[in-house]
Amino acid sequence: MQPQNQLRKNHALGLIFGLFALVTAGQVSANGAIGDHVNDLKAHLGQYSEEVNWLVGKYDGVVNTYETKGKKGTDTQQLIDFWEEVDFHSAIETNYVPVYANIWQGIYGVKQAIEAGKPVAEVRAEQDKLNSAFWQALGAVKLAAQFQEKGLLAKVQTTEAEPTTMPATLDDIKHRLDRVVAKYAEKLPEAATSIVHDTYLHRFEGVEGALIEQDAALVEDLEKDFNVTLPQALDGKTSVDEVRKVVESMQVKLDKAKSLLVEAEKNRKDVF
Repeated sequence: MQPQNQLRKNHALGLIFGLFALVTAGQVSANGAIGDHVNDLKAHLGQYSEEVNWLVGKYDGVVNTYETKGKKGTDTQQLIDFWEEVDFHSAIETNYVPVYANIWQGIYGVKQAIEAGKPVAEVRAEQDKLNSAFWQALGAVKLAAQFQEKGLLAKVQTTEAEPTTMPATLDDIKHRLDRVVAKYAEKLPEAATSIVHDTYLHRFEGVEGALIEQDAALVEDLEKDFNVTLPQALDGKTSVDEVRKVVESMQVKLDKAKSLLVEAEKNRKDVF
């Protein structure tokens, strides 16, 4: 059974909901040069498919080397270099950050298993998880290409656009938290923590006052998450899945906050 077909069945709804969330929340550009291809996804789908197949083959080659030569004969740095070499890297980062984080998590799953001298069967299991993330990512980019062709996705900017409303700010905060997970999965806990602090200072504090009027306890809870719970989870020892759980809990609270602000604005308009 082909991985693409299996993952289309297993992940289609998740991809659709995730991409629709990006449509409403806006997009944040990738770090560094991203290339014009991200704004013309459809024209590059063939290239992305080739790159994913190339990546699957390259990672299989690394694991085969480990099987025959052991960890001393295996260059695990290649696992990172291969991923950073392809354009598909920025195509998924700019369109579906949660899967982008899963890819990094998968890369390090293989890398750490090899470096720990795990049995080949365990390394292969990590490789299967990584391959699944690649195919899921390709599906997400194909779906994004359809939305982009219909004009439903904003053009990816090299500089970040400021949200203009409080609900849009909360959506932006949720997307930034996805990037926190991605950076942590890349083994960059300091960069992840920096995003948390920056998001709190330059996004959350801007809506704090209006939210306090609606639910002071919710604001206090989110303040603790931003300043204590999430930074503590980003200590470099916590698993990516545990960090993701903290972020997902925060995103549920942010959704509640958004609903409160939207309802408050509706009531204000009704009064006047």
